[in-house]
Amino acid sequence: MVRFALRRLVVLLITLLAASAATFAIPYAGDGDPARTILRSRVSDQAVDPASIAALRSDLGLDRPIIMQYLSWLGRAVRGDFGLSFTSRTPVDQLLGGALGVSATLAVLAIGLAFVAALPLGALAATRPGKRLDNGVTLVTQSFVAIPEYWLAPVLVLVFSRYLGWLPSAGWRDPASLVLPVLTLALRPMAYFTQVTRAAMTDVLAAPYITAARSRGLSQSQTLLRHGLRNALLPVMTLFSLWFAGLLGGSVIVEVIFAIPGMGRLIYGAVVNHDVPLIQGGILSIVALAVVITTATDFLYAVINPAVRVRDGSV
Repeated sequence: MVRFALRRLVVLLITLLAASAATFAIPYAGDGDPARTILRSRVSDQAVDPASIAALRSDLGLDRPIIMQYLSWLGRAVRGDFGLSFTSRTPVDQLLGGALGVSATLAVLAIGLAFVAALPLGALAATRPGKRLDNGVTLVTQSFVAIPEYWLAPVLVLVFSRYLGWLPSAGWRDPASLVLPVLTLALRPMAYFTQVTRAAMTDVLAAPYITAARSRGLSQSQTLLRHGLRNALLPVMTLFSLWFAGLLGGSVIVEVIFAIPGMGRLIYGAVVNHDVPLIQGGILSIVALAVVITTATDFLYAVINPAVRVRDGSV
């Protein structure tokens, strides 16, 4: 287990280091001159003259060797210091903290709803393969996979806000305002979770130890809960962590449509306004969280299923 943990930690550090290098290089994209990019975000192109560029390059230390610039930036980034936002002149870490809390709340609610709904649906479908329930669950979940959020969100707003008047159409004020964005984000992962649960449960129910459990007098529900569902959760856990990490910063469309002040909307605004420090801080924060979440899932997976450590060569 120690070797397994060390290997995962090494991979974690290498991944974060590579992500930081890629994030640091963002201002060098385009014309390759960060000083010119920064000035263009503050003033018009006509006001960008060589003297101003040279002065800003010297002020920000951009005239130093690139490796020294990266190490200096990385040292500040490790402390959570990404500088000031070009747009609001507010420390980037403060903006990220507020937006991350909103996105985390949205992601937890959406992924939790998807998980709670998918487990019983997938398990029930697996107990009746080829029957009406199984075919119905498959049809509905495949439909959810095919429906994009940018189409589903306006439809939900039209139905539940405009015509029925039950829920607010946008904002982040009270629990009612969370219903539509959470539902929009939950349907697609719920479809994937359901299909993975069904496939895993089908394999588990065909295993010899399930037959042995039933021969000892356990009912079908007891067999499912004690043996089937627990073993079927392993592949779902991996998918769960990937979706959760993706929702933290990948729900841009939903956050923009519902005017939610989360990470996706924050980074979208930063890209539109060429706000380099905010883009760098947002992207690196999301990548770091995603890597940490997936690594934690690997550890949990290895604890539940020791065969993972055996395949990894750590035991």
